[in-house]
Amino acid sequence: MKISLSSLRLFLEEQKALLKVKYNRTLPFGDYISDRWEKASKLGFGAGTSIYDSAHVFGDVHVGENTWIGPFTVLDGTGGGLSIGSYCSISAGVQIYTHDTVDWATSGGKAEPTYARTTIKDNCYIGPNAIIAKGVTLGEGSVVGAQSFVNQSFPANSRIVGSPARLLPSKK
Repeated sequence: MKISLSSLRLFLEEQKALLKVKYNRTLPFGDYISDRWEKASKLGFGAGTSIYDSAHVFGDVHVGENTWIGPFTVLDGTGGGLSIGSYCSISAGVQIYTHDTVDWATSGGKAEPTYARTTIKDNCYIGPNAIIAKGVTLGEGSVVGAQSFVNQSFPANSRIVGSPARLLPSKK
């Protein structure tokens, strides 16, 4: 089946108009032609989970049910695996890693990259542009503030902010 450039442009303009009226938004081209829930299903993620077309997924990544994975995210399961629970919200621009190449780079390629499993438990919210380093576990119900760099694990119901991330005191 051959599709002309003009018919593709017409399709895109129609889709943009529909989404603008229905949700008052515009998206990158890929998000007009892909289904976020279908992509999640094809990746083996849990029922009800959605992932934007612009998200990058590498390696061994498991995601539970009803989790929202926003645009321009990086889910790196190449080293040790990445597990994200159910009912999580992974905001735009979030990067979650299971490896780093610090030792490799600083040794001039003599050392190997380092790997560790990363786990995000159920009911977590990770704010826009946060980075989760390899080997981190976030306990159930945790919240990570926007632009935080999380390089250590935190228990359930933590409120985490900063670079490097620190635990906010609980309000009583």
